[in-house]
Amino acid sequence: MRQNELSPAAGSRKDRKRVGRGDGSGHGTYSGRGCKGQKARAGCNMKPGFEGGQLPLIKRLPQKRGFVNIFRTEYSVINIDKLNIFESGSEVTPDRLFAAGLVKSARQPVKVLSDGAIEYPLVVKAHKFSAAAKAKIEAAGGKVEEVEYASAANQATTSSGSD
Repeated sequence: MRQNELSPAAGSRKDRKRVGRGDGSGHGTYSGRGCKGQKARAGCNMKPGFEGGQLPLIKRLPQKRGFVNIFRTEYSVINIDKLNIFESGSEVTPDRLFAAGLVKSARQPVKVLSDGAIEYPLVVKAHKFSAAAKAKIEAAGGKVEEVEYASAANQATTSSGSD
């Protein structure tokens, strides 16, 4: 078999539709575009959802397309059962949690949740605590301290104000 003897499989290739070649071709007169209007003209490329200038449905129903709060604070969450890796009576800070690999980012504020149990007293410093997590830490004889979160925007205003 030679390269010039190769041919595509039967039915895999179709001739393109040649429009505007007379009524006998089946694609004459309006060439498959219907009668007059914007979509019958050349160069017509409308976005999906375009409704001819009418306010589109997607804008009329904003509650159906969701909402993203750009000012939302994303927390690194940690459950109290993970705090058992620290020694009894030690101080647990967001930096120590990051160093131990328990939270992924040192930039995000830390929130402590109450899943699991804590076996001995610890001094836990974090940005937020769930009420149940606070109760469990204090019931084990530990101490809870909320640290203020200094965001990047917050740090920029405080550092420029001290000059």
